[in-house]
Amino acid sequence: MESKTLNLPPGFNLISATKISQKPLFFFQILVLFITFLSYASFHASRKPPSIVKSVLSPKLESNLTKLGLNSTQFDTGWSPFDGLRGTHRLGELDLAFLSAYSIGMYFAGHVGDRIDLRLFLGFGMLGSGVCTVVFGLGYWFRVHKLGFFLAVQIVSGLVQSIGWPCVVAVVGNWFGKSKRGLIMGVWNSNTSVGNILGSIVASSVLEFGWGWSFVLPGILIIFVGIIVFMFLVVRPEDVGFETPGMEIEMSVEDMEIGKVEEDEVELLEAATFVESANAIGFLDAWRLPGVAPYAFCLFFSKLVAYTFLYWLPFYIRHTAVAGVQLSHKSAGILSTIFDVGGVIGGISAGYISDKIDARAVTSIAFLFFSIPALILYRLFGSISMYANIVLMFLSGLFVNGPYSLITTAVAADLGSQSFAKGNSRALATVTAIIDGTGSVGAALGPLLTGYISTRGWNSVFAMLLVSIFFASLFLIHLAKAEIVSKMNRSSSQ
Repeated sequence: MESKTLNLPPGFNLISATKISQKPLFFFQILVLFITFLSYASFHASRKPPSIVKSVLSPKLESNLTKLGLNSTQFDTGWSPFDGLRGTHRLGELDLAFLSAYSIGMYFAGHVGDRIDLRLFLGFGMLGSGVCTVVFGLGYWFRVHKLGFFLAVQIVSGLVQSIGWPCVVAVVGNWFGKSKRGLIMGVWNSNTSVGNILGSIVASSVLEFGWGWSFVLPGILIIFVGIIVFMFLVVRPEDVGFETPGMEIEMSVEDMEIGKVEEDEVELLEAATFVESANAIGFLDAWRLPGVAPYAFCLFFSKLVAYTFLYWLPFYIRHTAVAGVQLSHKSAGILSTIFDVGGVIGGISAGYISDKIDARAVTSIAFLFFSIPALILYRLFGSISMYANIVLMFLSGLFVNGPYSLITTAVAADLGSQSFAKGNSRALATVTAIIDGTGSVGAALGPLLTGYISTRGWNSVFAMLLVSIFFASLFLIHLAKAEIVSKMNRSSSQ
């Protein structure tokens, strides 16, 4: 390898070209996996502060505390405009602002990333996300009480946050051929849950010093990791003199079915990175493809449930006594990470099981079915003891996130087996945009509704989640039946 063939990021200028040329492909693949894992984990860490500080911004009303026999001095006075009777409504609107901007940004981030340097684009997204997170936290010290300020910051934050996932998946796709993704990619995809856990711990640990610190530290973290990305991320093997493994550079959703990931965002990336096909497919025609509509609406309800827990679980724990003890803000935030731990195991388990039985719709329905008693038990008995709370929260995370990590994978597999859409990358792009758009609406709607419904009591919120799970299952019954019939036919023919 000659030095003139190298196109290295600035950080490698500190190392001689000769030493770099002696590094094997495996070294750079591990480096890329590590940096991209760290990158997207920091994205998710910077998303957690709003859920952690909810209980500080909008503390429980004194009238409700009296019913529980608690002293109102145990709680903060709140932060205008999030205190008072409509405080949880305003918090729900904050979630809606972020998630709406995020879902819209996802449609464009992949296309923009195709046309500029992914290292620079990803670095920009991380810098912007860090700045937005810090600016939100500065509202604490500058005594900002304008709802418009916080909404504006969340909208901009949602847009720059949408840059992350398409970029990291594109970079990893450049370095690994389809035959080498398997379990490695499944482990790599746990970056979302690791980020959630890290963000919860960091934001909770400094909450007692003022809620602003819960935003500033994760913001500084993602900026720091963004600098590492800018300095050391190698986007393509060609930049260091290697050939791209295989001919395809897009990330295959089929190869990412193991682990808890945002697969709907993976498919959006495919919509941007697939080579354009000569024959496009119409929007309505894409909806008519077998399996598209059922999985799209299933994702709507599945993502509604998953994101409700993501944004409101620490608030719920803080305002629900466990073994008669009201947990502190810090303890509630840290305890909520158990749900993400269960989610990691659930995603891996669902992917493994669906591979073994070759029936993804059946697997998804099974997980959805078990999530119903898991949520009921968590609501009824999670407050009995800390042990019961941890076990039931873990099981809830496991069953809720299992189908979420399989839905878009199954649709991609269905499309690949249909003669009408086979080889038509623009058909797949249209379908995946439909699925992600539908799922993102649910993700934005769940936290918003929770902000309003929670004022009537948490039983109403859990009822909403159970109804959502029921409808998610309902949309997959026909596909699951087809899988069972197909297996029975194969067995009888053998």
